[in-house]
Amino acid sequence: MQDLAIMWDWIGFAVRWLHVITAMAWIGSSFYFIALDLGLRKHPNLPVGAHGEEWQVHGGGFYHIQKYLVAPANMPEHLIWFKWESYTTWLSGAALLMVVYWVGGELYLIDAGKADLALWQGILISAGSLTLGWLIYDRLCKSALGNTPTLLMLLLFAMLVVMGWGYNQIFTGRATMLHLGAFTATIMTANVFFIIMPNQRIVVADLQAGRTPDAKYGKIAKLRSTHNNYLTLPVVFLMLSNHYPLAFATEYNWIIAALVFLMGVTIRHFFNTSHAGGGYKWWTWLVTAVLFICVMWLSTAPLMQDTYEESEARELSAAELRYAEATHFEDVMNVVPGRCAMCHAREPYYDGIARAPKGILLETEADVAAAAKQIYLQAGVTHAMPPANVTYMEPEERRLIVQWFRGGKLHDM
Repeated sequence: MQDLAIMWDWIGFAVRWLHVITAMAWIGSSFYFIALDLGLRKHPNLPVGAHGEEWQVHGGGFYHIQKYLVAPANMPEHLIWFKWESYTTWLSGAALLMVVYWVGGELYLIDAGKADLALWQGILISAGSLTLGWLIYDRLCKSALGNTPTLLMLLLFAMLVVMGWGYNQIFTGRATMLHLGAFTATIMTANVFFIIMPNQRIVVADLQAGRTPDAKYGKIAKLRSTHNNYLTLPVVFLMLSNHYPLAFATEYNWIIAALVFLMGVTIRHFFNTSHAGGGYKWWTWLVTAVLFICVMWLSTAPLMQDTYEESEARELSAAELRYAEATHFEDVMNVVPGRCAMCHAREPYYDGIARAPKGILLETEADVAAAAKQIYLQAGVTHAMPPANVTYMEPEERRLIVQWFRGGKLHDM
C-alpha cells in the first residue's frame, strides 16, 4: 500500500490524541484529590469516623465534602471509582511507544553510534526496563524503607537518574527522554493497578462483610498516591521533550531529566504546602528558576558537533539505502537541501534557529535518506514544511518528493 505511511501517521496521531485526553483527566483528578486531601478541616460536629471536611464552590453551587480516613461505618449506596483515567493513559502511551519507537525503531529508537544492537534487542530493552523498574520500586516500597518516606523518595530519585543515564548509553536522545517518562509513568499506573485499587477493594469487602477495615491499607495507598503526585509534572515534561531538541539532543539529557524531577518536587511542594494551610513557600520558585537555568545551560553546553560530524560520515543503513537508490533521488537532492537545510543543518543559518528542528538534518544524501518518511509527510503529502513555504517550494517539487518516497517503498515489495 503506497499510502501506508499516511495511514500510520494518522494512527499515531489518534493514539497520541487519546493519550493526551486521558492524561489530562488523570492528572486533573490526581491534583484535585491531593489538594482536597490537604485542605480538609477538623470540625467538632463531624460524623463518627470522619477525618475532616471541606466546603467548595463551583458551577453555581456549593459542595460539602467529608473524608473518612479508613472507611464509614456502612457501605455507601453509590461509590465512584477513579481508575480508568490512569489505565487508559498508560495503555494509550504504551501503544504510542510501540507505534513510534518500536515500529519506527530504525530511526527513532537505537543510536548505532552508542550501541551496536539489533532492533529486536532494543525493543526487548525498551519493554523489559519498564517492567524491571516497577519491580525494583515496588520492592523498595514494601521494605522497611516504607516507614521512612523521605529516604524512599531519595532512592527513587537515584533510580530515575541511573535509568536516565542507562537509557542514554543505548537509545537516541529522543528515545532516552521518552523512555524515562514511560518508566516513571509505568510506576505511577502500576501503583494504581497493583496497590491503590486492590487496597481499596479490601476495605470495601470488609465493609460489605461487616468487618472493621484495617487502617494500614489506606496508609499504603496514601504513600503511593503521594509518589504519583510528585512524579506527574516531570512525566509531562519528558513526554513533551521529544518536540524540543534542546532537551533531548545533548549528551547531558539524562542530567536535564534529573533536574526536571527536582523541579517537579519544588513546584508540587509549593502547591501542596499552600493547600495544607502552610502558607506560600515562595523560595520554591527561586529554586525552580535556578534549576531551569541550569537546564538551559546544559542544553547548549555541548553543541553536539561531534555527533553531527559522525552522522555525516556514517554508512547508510539497509532501510535508508532503499531511498538513496530509489528513482528521483538525485532530483530530490537538488530540492530538499536547498529548500530545507537553512534550518535543518548542522549549523543553521536561518535567523532564530539555533539547532535543527527536532534534530533532523537535511544536508547530505545520508541525511535525506534517513528522513525520507518525514520529508514525504511534511513536504510531499502536506505543505507543513517549509513553514509558511518561506523557501517557495514548488508544487512540482512536492510531487517529485512523493514519487521518490513511493519508489523507495516499492523496494520492500
